[in-house]
Amino acid sequence: MNSVLTPIARPLSRAVQLLGEFFRLQAASGIVLMIAAALAMVVANSPWHDAYEHFRHLPIGFNVGGFSLQMGAEHWINDALMAVFFLLVALEIKREVACGQLSSVSQMLLPVLCAMGGVAVPALLFFGVNQGDATALRGWAVPTATDIAFALGILALLGSRVPLGMKLLLSTIAVVDDLVAIVIIAIFYTHDLQAGMLAWAAAGIGLMLLLNWRGVTALAPYLLIGAVVWYCVLKSGVHATLAGVVTGLLIPLRGKDADAPSPLETLEHALHPWVAYAVLPLFAFANAGLALAGLKVGDVLAPVPLGVVLGLVLGKPVGIVAVAVLARATGIARYPDGMDFKALLGLGMLCGVGFTMSLFIANLAFGNTPGHFGESTILGILCGSVISALIGWAWLRLTLRDVAADA
Repeated sequence: MNSVLTPIARPLSRAVQLLGEFFRLQAASGIVLMIAAALAMVVANSPWHDAYEHFRHLPIGFNVGGFSLQMGAEHWINDALMAVFFLLVALEIKREVACGQLSSVSQMLLPVLCAMGGVAVPALLFFGVNQGDATALRGWAVPTATDIAFALGILALLGSRVPLGMKLLLSTIAVVDDLVAIVIIAIFYTHDLQAGMLAWAAAGIGLMLLLNWRGVTALAPYLLIGAVVWYCVLKSGVHATLAGVVTGLLIPLRGKDADAPSPLETLEHALHPWVAYAVLPLFAFANAGLALAGLKVGDVLAPVPLGVVLGLVLGKPVGIVAVAVLARATGIARYPDGMDFKALLGLGMLCGVGFTMSLFIANLAFGNTPGHFGESTILGILCGSVISALIGWAWLRLTLRDVAADA
């Protein structure tokens, strides 16, 4: 009997181990992100403001023979290090689709529907507040994102009262959110395409596909070609982070035989701590430093920040909960174990913590736009994310206690 169960138990045990590690890393990363964002705000509003701005625009690059690449520190963080983040996101998406929470229709239906509702309603609210202003409407996708690290960090503060089903639903919604964000970036935030560089990038992608077809499982060739594809995409007009997505999706899931380690899981395991404790905190520090001098409380009521705040604080929970209730009422899906309507509402509130991906999309939407659109969008993201975090934490602290008592 043991010999029969071993092939089943081994991958199941590995999946549980990966899941536990994922939650621990993401929760701890959320706390580090909070510290990095707070530090950026403190430094940006202190006598070190000029030093902070100098760091963001510090030129970094190299010149090897006739090949040269020069960018400011902020661009290296947003275009290069965040490509590593998107590489990790793509690995997680591929694993979830192959053997995780998105591997079957019954498992993926509720989180996919919730994610769609959580994208559509915030976007509609932003459109409603900013209609008529074509420049402001570039930021319609800003309030559609969820920061999984922040959200799981807040859940970690609630301790053991949080049911596993809630963590799974939240993480899966966030994975689908990231996938939607990738599609949005590819379609709506791509400009001035360079056909030659796109052709070279396509050639690199074709080479990785060939490696897949030939059964090559070593990581080095994929990562080296992925770096070349990143450079070509950087120069093509498509945002460079999408090269990380493509590379991640082409990393083989399985080794050469059943006992060989998974290349995808090996790379995912290696990247997780670097992304959690270096890439994302650096991104937060470089992008969340909003100088408050001259800002008034009423500035958050300007159309752009107001649209972001309403999208995150109101649109996220309304979209997620409305779709979940409708899915349950029609028998399409059911709530995860340990969750009721009140717990689902709290989860929807936590999904309003947009932070990392919202800041990233804001940079794409308004990074080169004259005026104060960038600063006002950051104001909206910070206010909306903080409000969502506070009310989500407070609501779940009460709600989950009630669920435990009812049980």
